Amino acid sequence: MLTTHPFDDDKLREECGIFGVSGSDSAAALVALGLHALQHRGQEAAGITSFDGHHFHTHRAMGHVAGNFDSDSVIRSLPGSVATGHVRYSTTGETALRNVQPLYAELQSGGFAVAHNGNISNAMKLRRDLVRRGSIFQSTSDTETIIHLVATSNYRTLLDRFIDALKQVEGAYSLLVMTPEGMIACRDPLGIRPLVMGRLGDAIIFASETVALDVCGATFERAVEPGELVIVQGTEVRSIHPFKQQAPRPCIFEWVYFSRPDSIVDDHSVYSVRKEIGAQLAAESPVEADLVIPVPDSGVPAAIGYAQASGIPFELGIIRSHYVGRTFISPGDNVRHLGVKLKHNANRALIEGKRVILVDDSIVRGTTSLKIVQMMRDAGAAEVHLRIASPPTKHSCFYGVDTPERTKLLAHKLDIGGMTDFIHADSLAFVSIDGLYKALGEAQRDARPRYCDACFTGDYPTTLTDQDESAEVDQFALLAERVN
Repeated sequence: MLTTHPFDDDKLREECGIFGVSGSDSAAALVALGLHALQHRGQEAAGITSFDGHHFHTHRAMGHVAGNFDSDSVIRSLPGSVATGHVRYSTTGETALRNVQPLYAELQSGGFAVAHNGNISNAMKLRRDLVRRGSIFQSTSDTETIIHLVATSNYRTLLDRFIDALKQVEGAYSLLVMTPEGMIACRDPLGIRPLVMGRLGDAIIFASETVALDVCGATFERAVEPGELVIVQGTEVRSIHPFKQQAPRPCIFEWVYFSRPDSIVDDHSVYSVRKEIGAQLAAESPVEADLVIPVPDSGVPAAIGYAQASGIPFELGIIRSHYVGRTFISPGDNVRHLGVKLKHNANRALIEGKRVILVDDSIVRGTTSLKIVQMMRDAGAAEVHLRIASPPTKHSCFYGVDTPERTKLLAHKLDIGGMTDFIHADSLAFVSIDGLYKALGEAQRDARPRYCDACFTGDYPTTLTDQDESAEVDQFALLAERVN
């Protein structure tokens, strides 16, 4: 089996996306529309849960929103004026239907459905403690930990039990919770993962990105604040801040790659920020060349910014086909490499004999960059210079992004010279961490940064209990091996 996304296989995977509606007779249909707009955040599976005032209804499926939630019969099976949906790319837990969200459970207080974007960095420890106390888990998802914490809390009201659960959780989360009383939207105290609120008539809508509001015709109201719980019961909307206030640290990679370019994240246009990153990159790492070429599609805005700032023409030197499915069955290894051209192909007539600057959003393992540079060489490029619209990715993410182990990150293993040799480019440069902050309107990255940039700097804004425990086990095993 050959994946026909050769330029996507070597990317950081975009966590998940959530969308919720309260107060619309077309709640499930609106959620399906919203999930279509958030499909880029997770392509493994999708699910929708609705509540009709008496019963909860759920439809979950592996694969894309299209094909699973486009039929009238599926939408009719999800009645009610309240609904929540989720698109998933697994960062914890196996790829299986039992892990597809929203997750649902019957608690003492009634039905409880939860959709989660992020990652609980102490989920393994919490899970072990809960199992010892008698909890029986039905999935391998870290999200289920929240349900068990709510179920076992000693507080009286469901809201207090939910807050009690969240106070035991580490890491990053944006959550949408449905109960018989209404919907709760919340964001972790650092605001690492995004969540916004909008309105469509009398309905309240929550989404991971503003583009999902646009698609369903809703009006953007504001971002859910870090550490805020927004509680919707009928037409009443109220807000509480039950956690100790902290300086927010939203994920900076939302602007680099995760969010759609037509979204607004924390008052910044994603498209404009990406163009400005390209301009910063041109100022920091100029090179004489004939063409600026984006790696489709995520490299396009930064390439436009680079071209405008440098005065070098912008051209589409790599053509992407939008009509190829995700997989191609190869009859043998001798044909396998040809699958790359099913999705992307070099524009040979444009490239031949030219000095080209390729602009991409990131380098992870480096295998993609190697393929792209070779594609340009095969098309006759005289020189190939690679410019990356983010700093070197040297560290793993533990906040809801599927990052390879640190030892598999090219920037962790090699310096710039070594990476340049590995991908066979004439030159390679990354935007600096200060340049990235400048693109977001900051003078530079200071000692108390405004964003989570741990994948570049190793500066994790929370404790990492599970990771630390795992490292201790590995060290103990290594010591035991040496003793034996």
